[in-house]
Amino acid sequence: MTESFHSVPRLGVCYYPEHWPEENWANDAKQMFAMGIRTVRIGEFAWSRLEATPGVLTFDWLTRAIDSLHTAGLSIILGTPTATPPRWMLDKHPDMLAIDEHGHARGFGSRRHYCFSYQPYWAECERIVTAMAKAYGEHPGIVAWQTDNEYGCHDTIPSYSDAALKGFQQWCAKQYSSIDDLNTEWGNVFWSMEYNAFDQIGFPVAAVTETNPAHRLAFWRYSSDQVVAFNQVQTRILKKLSPGRDLVHNYMGNFTQFDHHAVAKDLTVASWDNYPLGFLTRDGYTEVEQATYLRTGHPDSSAFHHDLYRGCNHGRWWLMEQQPGPVNWAPYNPAPLNGMVRFWGWEAIAHGAEVVSYFRWRQAPYAQEQMHTGLCRPDGTLDSGGLEVSVLGEELLKLQAAKENDTVFQPAQASVALVLDYVGLEAQRIQQPDGKTFDPFRFAQQVYSACRQLGVDLDIIPTDADLSNYKVVLLTSNTISDASFCEKLKACSAHVVLMPRTGSKTSNNGIPSQLAPGVFQSLLPVKVIRSESLPDFVQLSTPMGWVAQHWRETIESSITPQTTFDDGVGFYYQQGRMHYVNACLNEPSLVDWLETFFKQRTIETIRLPSGVRIKKTQGATWVFNFGPDSIDIQTENIFIGSSRLPPGELAALRPGHFSVQSNDL
Repeated sequence: MTESFHSVPRLGVCYYPEHWPEENWANDAKQMFAMGIRTVRIGEFAWSRLEATPGVLTFDWLTRAIDSLHTAGLSIILGTPTATPPRWMLDKHPDMLAIDEHGHARGFGSRRHYCFSYQPYWAECERIVTAMAKAYGEHPGIVAWQTDNEYGCHDTIPSYSDAALKGFQQWCAKQYSSIDDLNTEWGNVFWSMEYNAFDQIGFPVAAVTETNPAHRLAFWRYSSDQVVAFNQVQTRILKKLSPGRDLVHNYMGNFTQFDHHAVAKDLTVASWDNYPLGFLTRDGYTEVEQATYLRTGHPDSSAFHHDLYRGCNHGRWWLMEQQPGPVNWAPYNPAPLNGMVRFWGWEAIAHGAEVVSYFRWRQAPYAQEQMHTGLCRPDGTLDSGGLEVSVLGEELLKLQAAKENDTVFQPAQASVALVLDYVGLEAQRIQQPDGKTFDPFRFAQQVYSACRQLGVDLDIIPTDADLSNYKVVLLTSNTISDASFCEKLKACSAHVVLMPRTGSKTSNNGIPSQLAPGVFQSLLPVKVIRSESLPDFVQLSTPMGWVAQHWRETIESSITPQTTFDDGVGFYYQQGRMHYVNACLNEPSLVDWLETFFKQRTIETIRLPSGVRIKKTQGATWVFNFGPDSIDIQTENIFIGSSRLPPGELAALRPGHFSVQSNDL
């Protein structure tokens, strides 16, 4: 095996040797290495070339590709090809396709055309992964395995197939002691929805009106568990036949259809695929945000996911796919501002990425992704993204040669943690009393963004993470009333901030008997006696100038609220180090409220110019300008970049005092 990635960040690229003449491979590998690229991901879509006909494995070309890359000094991340089963697989297993909620098959002709519940496909995956692991598990060029590719892409987590129905019924039978127990927990007495047997349970779709929220959350949990189990089929094989190699899966952005933390327990590294401009125009950002950040990406989009996935595997994470130029799949696909491909790479490194890998080496001249740019154009010449990666590669190698990597790349301990719970997010989405324009995942991102606008670094962590090193723990999505997590919060020393809807549901998506926030009432005496969702145009003001939108709760408590809304309803309750925020503040108010809150807890804040963000490591402070205006940095400690940063530029500063100001003349 090659050198561990744990301490030195490396650049990588996604490569598809099966797409190009074999005589190109050695030259491509040589050019990659010369640019500073050290890792290459291959193989994740190659099943039809590995097994063109059932049972006839053709690995010789892959062996030559791996040897060619390894000879050039490159380390290989080998993908299992299970996201793209070949056409003959469908002839062999005609029932393998996922079925959508309308009863339509998710057919052959692109990718991810399998149902997570179809057991014969699990066996086929086990067979091909075993063969690959036996062939390459001990190859010195293989440093990691990627399982499958982008679980859930194209809305492929839930399936409404016969296999999924049987699997869901069996799952329910394991979760509940009897059908009567399920009926009670789901509240099926309502509307005479009671079942007499588990095999009567169907999918929570196609009813006359809304289906039972308990039923829907159960089906989400089942579907998520199927992803975990499917992934385990592969990781068990790879751990046995390829010991010492990292195991990774590439998650996606703004995607919560399964529990990423649960999948990560069987991996050694979390990774994700980052397309900042695609997310900006696709995922619900406002027109003002799109206009402001059209060519840079939203200043907190990439960072949020970097920190989210860094929290999945004890701090180890890779960026498996980074946008290199215009993509092909978003509603609009602008070109990045000059310098952004390099910029996004440094941003990932500042957030602790061990690998920053670009998608892809060479733009495909055919098929669905032919309009998706690569580091090279279809004719093989370097595109602008490739030129920027070359610059980044030179800078990174110089920094490493100067022995700066001892502390510059080491994450600093954050004072603030944001807890993200996937089940809680889904519980909120299932019934949307918050209003149809409210997105609980976006709200978590807004809280994260408000912290970052104040220059405050934070970790994003699961409920089972260690809380001992944090001064503040923010709960934005802990919708489920969870007694064990509540005890963890009592035992830690942090100030705990419960945001709206915390503890408002039971594990079966009902209302707790003691009302919201459920068991979290043992942290401070507050009880939600009414909640309301409001149209976007309604703003609820307080004398402090804070404004709430979307959602507000009326609290019954022995604690006097810190302030009230103009209509007399109390806002914000505190007892000791426990805090309850009973309304969703808009973004400016979140920033103002958190600034006051952090200063009272001796957490340093700095009001940053619009679109400017900082990230601290043990040996550096990184300054990133996503905004439309140039900024000036007042310090003498700059070792990357300069004191004047135009849009799309960054700087790295040695520890010490500094200030940042806008220069929009």
